[in-house]
Amino acid sequence: MGKSKKYGIRDFINDVHLWLGLVSGIVLFLVCLSGTILTFEEEIEGWFKEDMKVEAVGTKKSISNLINDPTIQEKGILTSITIPTDETSPYEFSIKEDLKQRRGTTYDINPYTAELLAPEDTGIDKFMFSMFRMHRWLMMDIKWGRPIVGIATIIFMILAISGIVLWFPKKIKWKTVKAGFKIRTNANWKRINHDLHNTLGFYACILILIMGITGLCWSFEGYRDGLSAIMGTKVFGNRGGGPEIDLESFDSEKSISLEEAIALANKELNYEGELSVSLPNDKNPIYSFRKLADNSWSTVAQDRLQIHTSGEVVGKEIYADKPLNVKIASAIKPIHTGTIYGTFSKWIYFLACLIATSLPITGTIIYINKLKKKSKRRKSLATA
Repeated sequence: MGKSKKYGIRDFINDVHLWLGLVSGIVLFLVCLSGTILTFEEEIEGWFKEDMKVEAVGTKKSISNLINDPTIQEKGILTSITIPTDETSPYEFSIKEDLKQRRGTTYDINPYTAELLAPEDTGIDKFMFSMFRMHRWLMMDIKWGRPIVGIATIIFMILAISGIVLWFPKKIKWKTVKAGFKIRTNANWKRINHDLHNTLGFYACILILIMGITGLCWSFEGYRDGLSAIMGTKVFGNRGGGPEIDLESFDSEKSISLEEAIALANKELNYEGELSVSLPNDKNPIYSFRKLADNSWSTVAQDRLQIHTSGEVVGKEIYADKPLNVKIASAIKPIHTGTIYGTFSKWIYFLACLIATSLPITGTIIYINKLKKKSKRRKSLATA
């Protein structure tokens, strides 16, 4: 009798990869499929909606005239404005139609006529929101869906790491390693399926890990706090709009208009770019500006400025001057979604997500084929 085969580390890793993949396959398929669709969310929604462009005729109305227009005021409370540099693009007004709204509804405004271009209520909006809910919570209650997606994400990261280990042959030689870089399209369908799983998984594994590391920030608060501690800066810390400000030290009697605040912001941030401003309110008398240069290399390279209603600049953050850890922490969301380098990075993420969506399918097919092969072998031994 021959020697029995020893159960080694590679066998253990293979079993971990196999059973974790089978257990989490359906969840991972749904999360990755919805993530693939969401990669080009804006573009897909744009295909089904009328292109919001305005005709540059005459002179643009002042900001004061626009915000005081009765049609706009009756919509609700204006919370923020985005002013593009393109003369044919409308302004964007974020309006809280209901105090319970967290972010408000975005309306496109013709700056030449004050015409309010109401957002189109299309089926694609509902579909995209359902994809968002699928990606984040599996369309379940947040209390249950969020941790389930988080656990599945951890499993996917383990699968990516174990998959890389299994991708390397037992005896590492260039000839055997090179075979793992390509798909043999002239082979039988079982071999092609194996190569699709093995080779495409290898190419996508780094981005899968990046998406997993960043994605867990939404699933587990403790993980987000731990990552913040490791990075030395708070993840999602800039969403509040700047540093803490001692409001009592400013002249509350003096007040500048929104137009004066915008002029001051453009003077402080003296370059061409899209300017967004969150408006002050009773609790926070601060104009919070964000500006992205038209020639910016990244969608997150925004400079920030805070101006008190008295007209005093109370905070200024230039993106180029920020330390690397703060830049990375502030870019967690665009790093996760692939928007960090615009369309270029979106296409890369789309392909990686598409591959990730296919992996549970091709992996399950590999497992089924092995079961059939073992069954045939047992039958042949039984009849021998």
